Amino acid sequence: MKQATIHIDRNFKLADVDERIYGSFIEHLGRAVYGGIYQPGSPLSDEQGFRSDVLALIREAKVPLVRYPGGNFVSGYHWEDGVGPKEQRPRKLDLAWSVIESNQFGLNEFMDWCKKAGTSPMMAVNLGTRGAEDAKNLIEYCNIEKGSYYSDLRRSHGAADPYGIKLWCLGNEMDGPWQMGHKTAEEYGRLAEETGRIMRMVDPEIELVACGSSSLSMPTFGSWEETVLEHCYDEADYLSLHTYYGNPEDKTPDFLASSVAMDDFIRSVVSICDCVKAKKRSRKQINLSFDEWNVWYHSNEDDKKLERWIQAPHQLEDVYNQEDALLVGSMLITLLRHADRVKIACLAQLVNVIAPIMTSDTGAWRQTIFYPYMYASVYGRGAVLQTVVDVPSYESVYGDAPFLDAVVLTDEEKETLTVFAVNKDLEESMTVSCDLRQYADYRILEHIELAEPDLKAVNTQLCPDNVCPKKSDESRIEDGRLTAVLKPKSWNVIRLGK
Repeated sequence: MKQATIHIDRNFKLADVDERIYGSFIEHLGRAVYGGIYQPGSPLSDEQGFRSDVLALIREAKVPLVRYPGGNFVSGYHWEDGVGPKEQRPRKLDLAWSVIESNQFGLNEFMDWCKKAGTSPMMAVNLGTRGAEDAKNLIEYCNIEKGSYYSDLRRSHGAADPYGIKLWCLGNEMDGPWQMGHKTAEEYGRLAEETGRIMRMVDPEIELVACGSSSLSMPTFGSWEETVLEHCYDEADYLSLHTYYGNPEDKTPDFLASSVAMDDFIRSVVSICDCVKAKKRSRKQINLSFDEWNVWYHSNEDDKKLERWIQAPHQLEDVYNQEDALLVGSMLITLLRHADRVKIACLAQLVNVIAPIMTSDTGAWRQTIFYPYMYASVYGRGAVLQTVVDVPSYESVYGDAPFLDAVVLTDEEKETLTVFAVNKDLEESMTVSCDLRQYADYRILEHIELAEPDLKAVNTQLCPDNVCPKKSDESRIEDGRLTAVLKPKSWNVIRLGK
């Protein structure tokens, strides 16, 4: 049995957790909106057409933030098409995903849905086929009370009070050749700077996210970030990162080591941000918004067969298994271990489309990845402690990968301590110990584990609880030391308190 030691000190805090690190994402893509969060006429929907069963699961996960409306979709989107009387809204071609967009769900519906879901909006503006003027109009529509054309237009649509949206994405993946309106770093950096400046003329209190690279593997990675920030450093508050991992060749050890690549990605982008800061002699710090991250590969072959120009097809509907849940757990741990710089993150996406929640016409259920995401959101609050993990590692395509990913958080107000841990060993249990004499009056509240032996096991509507967490009795505290036995290929959360 492998041994691992976690070292912490209650006085060595990395950072307070920004709850927005547990955000998610809804794009007009596949059945994320239509048939996902919105299905008028369904017996499962409320009077506004919002799926009540989906809302319940979102509230269960305490999702604090939802990015909208894209994604690739936003780079060709005219937001005006999705407001006002529904019978007057046009049906449009969505070139991003080769489908028909009915525009029956738009900005006003999204803001009403956010209230019911108990979440906050992260709005994206179209810097692909549109630009600064459109962004000015949109923020005026959303954030000005009355007395101007677009604020009064909103009021005529039934929203008397301004929405007060304070977090905005300056476009999406503008480094990607697949993006409508794809730009060079010089072109995008200049546009982001001017758009941000004009948007702040309308509302000086907003926060802005500039587009970083779409992945670490982009050929322009590094130079893109530097050039963009050289233009818009003074206007941007955050720089975005996006990444997805997959296991198409069924190489599970390498797949589970993907969190090493995610860690490298974050460290590299932080370095570039600080390099530009130094070059500009600025006192301002750019933080990170990891506003797209997940596992994505199961649906790739099926998506190649989709018919073009239909509405809300079954698109990007990955069915997640146990090993996917393990990696999602490790990715959450990685985000938390960088909580000093990663302030916003969005699991992409929320419903049906590469999502923790799936729906049919008769119900909704939790995918395997729902559990590490939900438990992190619910219990991963407070402050992250500097967490040093002494554990053996193994060779992977990303370099040496530790067999244990772990992070410890403290919530002094609630007087709790939370350990998130993933044992990546596929064969052996692992004994993990941690000196807790600084928390001498704490006891174990619960040890929850997701330890399904079959890495390919999934949840379906017929078997929604096939893979689900269970209580473990393999943790104890003796003489001020926590000792826990983590099963092979398992995700764990150990909660302690007075």
